[in-house]
Amino acid sequence: MDCYFVTGASGVVGGALIPALLGLPEVEVVVLLRARNGHSIADRFNALKQFWRAHYLQLPAGALEHRLRAMAGDISAPALGLSAADQHELEQGCTHIVHCAASVRLNQSLAIARETTVVPTATLIALARRCVGFRKLEAVSTVGVGGRWQGPLPERWLDEPRAFHNTYEEAKAESEVLLREAAAAGLPLTVHRPSMVVGDSRTGVTPHFQIFQFICEFLSGRRTLGCYPALGHTVLDIVANDFVAHAIVAASRSPDSAGEIWHLCAGPIGALPLTELRDTVRSRLRREGRLPWWPSIPLPPAYFLWLMSLLARALPAAQQRTLATLPVYLDYLGSAQVFDNTRTRERLQALGIERPDTRVVLSRVLDYYLANTRHRA
Repeated sequence: MDCYFVTGASGVVGGALIPALLGLPEVEVVVLLRARNGHSIADRFNALKQFWRAHYLQLPAGALEHRLRAMAGDISAPALGLSAADQHELEQGCTHIVHCAASVRLNQSLAIARETTVVPTATLIALARRCVGFRKLEAVSTVGVGGRWQGPLPERWLDEPRAFHNTYEEAKAESEVLLREAAAAGLPLTVHRPSMVVGDSRTGVTPHFQIFQFICEFLSGRRTLGCYPALGHTVLDIVANDFVAHAIVAASRSPDSAGEIWHLCAGPIGALPLTELRDTVRSRLRREGRLPWWPSIPLPPAYFLWLMSLLARALPAAQQRTLATLPVYLDYLGSAQVFDNTRTRERLQALGIERPDTRVVLSRVLDYYLANTRHRA
């Protein structure tokens, strides 16, 4: 039986990845979990299993009980915070590692970004080398490693010097340097660069509301006095988490994918114009009576930020912290970013995996988000 060790099982990618892995016969999955907010590992693990039972009915009977286990640890700690016994068990039995844990905070310091991104990558590479029957590492990076790349980002390792929008992108780029060195030294691995990962393409479900939902809120003007930033003709590349999960699983079962870079994104053709995203979100909110009654006002980003800085002074501290992140997001959204996915698309089509249509994904993700936030209207 193959044994997959997975980080980030509680995240947006992990939420779809674990059911996809358990859909394979003869596969055992071990997830790394950290206790937090006063809850034990058992509490978090039970909550995750409840989520998977509720939203992934196609799971084989008993899969969550007999082929899924949790180990206590911390992705940023030495040796992942694992006990000596757990380390030994993985070294003797782990055949695959899928690293999709990430701290997607765009405004954290570079030191913290490295601690939560670069350090875990190095630790997992070292673990993979110690595993007796190891076969493959799937490392989830991001198309953001291109930073302020001009033109379509190529599906290859990047040597060119470049600037970044934020510390998350920079730390992920540094992690790819470690992965490239490991691949050159013979470690079988595939690097996956997803774009902005949202919910399930069929149901819109996601374990957490994160960056995408925040972007939808402030583009709509619903929580910003009816104002929203005018961002011209830029686009946003979004991708469903179940598509990303199935691509990762397919790569893990394809030895010839070792050493490759896969761009799991909508690509130049499928990326969504921000004006269309804004209009779609506003239309849906208006239909539900969740937009302000006064006319909405598009503002140049600089004026929008100035107005938000004034508004923040009258808000509670938590909302002030949220608004303080707006410059980071506007800088990211205001850049013309395009990601080539030609080779990856051909690779996945040969494996029977098609990327869901972006607009279908958007509709279902908005359905789920709006249905689960009506009490906050």
